[in-house]
Amino acid sequence: MFDHGFLGYDASFMLDFVVCALIAIVPVQLFSLYLVKYRRKFLWHRNIQILLGVTLLVAVAAFEVDLQLVHGGWKNVVEKNPDVPRLSEAEFAFVQRVLRLHLIFAVSTPFLWGTTLFLAVNSLRPPHFRGMHAPLHKTLGWLSVLDLFGTSVTGLWFYYVAFMT
Repeated sequence: MFDHGFLGYDASFMLDFVVCALIAIVPVQLFSLYLVKYRRKFLWHRNIQILLGVTLLVAVAAFEVDLQLVHGGWKNVVEKNPDVPRLSEAEFAFVQRVLRLHLIFAVSTPFLWGTTLFLAVNSLRPPHFRGMHAPLHKTLGWLSVLDLFGTSVTGLWFYYVAFMT
């Protein structure tokens, strides 16, 4: 049922779903940053960040379950029919290197973003969300944004080299 994606390439449904999430997450993050920096909408920023974090955690968990349990790993998604490989050995090796680069960002993002959210929720309080954590939060927040951007770019790159070329 979910063997085939909806973007028109030979990827799985969940991989296509995660790719769409990677495209959507960066503008939503930027909007959240705009709200807090220029509009001083701290509560909106907090709620958007929590909603994004929880949504992505659920989406990535569902993706990993689908990838590992349903498909037996990423190699089986990329090469659905091992008797008729879609990629040459060199292409497959390149896809694997791109995936490794992506995983550096993808693994660090939930830890960095989770730490940022955890510290913020536990130390920054309404109405103005100012506290001793604020300078650290700003640094961690920007690092999280950059890490998430790296996750998105490398994830889209992986999808491109694995399924679109």
